[in-house]
Amino acid sequence: MIYLDNGATSFRKPPQVRQAVLEAMERCANPGRGGYPAAMAAAEQVYRCREAAAELFGCQPEQVALTSNCTHGLNIAIRTLVKPEDQVVISGFEHNAVTRPLHALSAKVTVAGQRLFDWGNTLEEFEKALRSGPKAAIFTHVSNVFGYILPVEQMARLCRQYGVPFILDAAQSAGAIPVDLQSLGADFIAMPGHKGLLGPQGTGLLLCARLPEPLLQGGTGSDSIRQEMPDYLPDRVEAGTVNVPGIAGLAAGLRYLRRVGVENIGRRERTQAEKTAAGLTRLGLKVFSGSHQGGTVSFVPSMDCDELAQKLAKRGVAVRAGLHCAPLAHKSAGTLETGTVRVSFGHDASPGQTQQFLAAMAALI
Repeated sequence: MIYLDNGATSFRKPPQVRQAVLEAMERCANPGRGGYPAAMAAAEQVYRCREAAAELFGCQPEQVALTSNCTHGLNIAIRTLVKPEDQVVISGFEHNAVTRPLHALSAKVTVAGQRLFDWGNTLEEFEKALRSGPKAAIFTHVSNVFGYILPVEQMARLCRQYGVPFILDAAQSAGAIPVDLQSLGADFIAMPGHKGLLGPQGTGLLLCARLPEPLLQGGTGSDSIRQEMPDYLPDRVEAGTVNVPGIAGLAAGLRYLRRVGVENIGRRERTQAEKTAAGLTRLGLKVFSGSHQGGTVSFVPSMDCDELAQKLAKRGVAVRAGLHCAPLAHKSAGTLETGTVRVSFGHDASPGQTQQFLAAMAALI
């Protein structure tokens, strides 16, 4: 199979990720719940994951909260900064993991910057929205639909200038583009473990520069006499038993990234995305591509998007079709009615993947 749906999840993880999961299932009990060897092995495994994440993302190990996915982390962060009916500014390319929690809070949302691959428009509209004094800003690093890399460093600088706390959604950037909590000055950065970080599904990280509000209440293995959640990180937002085998696999994925190099992986993904966009354009298709683009390309075929994706699947090519859980991004790009077919490369991006995909496309159209 030619797997080109890394925007949903990385597939065919590095072998050491699978091995780490299996070893944890054989060796690890419940961390923080006992002093016997299997419990201590679990605690050590969890801490090694925090350490690896801290080294990669510019923070301290205790600032790394373990979540079940990026959506989980975003919900914690959003409910910490945003109260019902608060004014919030977001980009025009946000995922439902951002927009749905805001809708549930009846937040007053300003959408700033809806032109694809246009940093000037994004920054101009974003600064204008910040002048109105929102309670928080939330923006994605990379659009999951179009691969548009937003100017997050400049957006972060504007947030600090106007005194607006902000959350970065690094779902599509972590593992392919450098992300640093300290240098950005973000209040929170949320990311999945199962995409660019190459860990198993059911894992994620929330980097915390401030004390978050708990989304869940329960046991933490610490301060058990108290009926309030602990007032320190990471225990405050880690109620219940954490996914130790998944965390062990995530730690192995993080170590793989450090060895191979995030910049190297990102460069590989972008190179194949550029070649894919050029090839699709030569086939006469409507392709969304431009400057500031990552390893994802979307296009609109002459047939129904889902129909084309099914035809590609029969030829052994895996892509995603539809709205990709991001109707706001499609509204911004004018594809809300049709959706798109999305090609998203991963850590194993190669010329062979691109060639076989374009050959399948040429045969189908």
